[in-house]
Amino acid sequence: MDNTVNKGLSFRRLRQNPAIRELTKEIYVLGEHLIQPCFVVDGINHREPVPGMNGVFRESSDSILQQIETDVEAGVRKFLLFGVPSKKSTRNLDFSFTAKQISEIKRRFGKDLFLAVDVCLCSSTEHGQCGVLNDTGDHVENAETVDELSRAALQYAQAGADCIAPSDMMDGRVGAIRASLDKAGLEQTIIMSYSAKFNSRFYGPFRLAADSAPKGNVILKDRATYQIDPARPTDALVSSIRDSDEGADILMVKPGLPYLDILAKLSKEIPRPWAVYEVSGEYAAIELLAEKGLINQAAGHVEAWTSFMRAGASIIITYGARYAREWLKQVNQ
Repeated sequence: MDNTVNKGLSFRRLRQNPAIRELTKEIYVLGEHLIQPCFVVDGINHREPVPGMNGVFRESSDSILQQIETDVEAGVRKFLLFGVPSKKSTRNLDFSFTAKQISEIKRRFGKDLFLAVDVCLCSSTEHGQCGVLNDTGDHVENAETVDELSRAALQYAQAGADCIAPSDMMDGRVGAIRASLDKAGLEQTIIMSYSAKFNSRFYGPFRLAADSAPKGNVILKDRATYQIDPARPTDALVSSIRDSDEGADILMVKPGLPYLDILAKLSKEIPRPWAVYEVSGEYAAIELLAEKGLINQAAGHVEAWTSFMRAGASIIITYGARYAREWLKQVNQ
């Protein structure tokens, strides 16, 4: 008898039926791991669907509360809020719209809901860049931008945000935000830093939802001067070390699937909780495949989430969190 063949068959013995596959599974995705992003938009009276993003909407001040209530009933307890003000400017930005939405959400749902709030300037600026531009419009002023970000973060935390999530990729913003929060007696407010955010092409649907695409008559047309070049993975490591040292409680890789190698490396190098953002283009791609009958919707999304957990994430930000209970049930049947 060929012992080599017998030894090889032992691998398949542990795959032969659902029961043994469940018993020997190493990676588990649970609804508790997921955060649901949501958009609330100033100046609209009814929700608007986001192109390519099935089940995702630009919500009004009224509909956001209704949607969150529906999500809570579906088992979602953790949210990432993006506020989209109607008033745009170039500096001295007004963050009151988003702060008001935070207050209303926390007043309605209280401690039953964990609310993280994105902190960036792209939805508030006339030009759509993530910071304050110089007079010639070809450079983002780091110090002035960090001041604006710190002011926004403080206002959001005072309004009731449980977690501040700076996504701008400016130098030193985590340290400045942490100092501002601590000085105001908000030491318990969590900072989840987009520490490894890449200059990706997968953000398209999001930029429509958040009205955050670069625009206007300025020289700077993209975000390559502050987001990480996809061909410079070392920058992701040094940026994440810096943000951890400055006081970030949670670190993040964004996007997800194209950067699993980055997530796997960083989660081993830096002993912090790691989040991964399954961005709008990733989510929309799976949805499009499902619409064309080329993939099982639930299985496709759960497979992507499993890959994030396998690479070292303990937190997944996904537009499908509101469907997780249903999709996980389908896949695990």
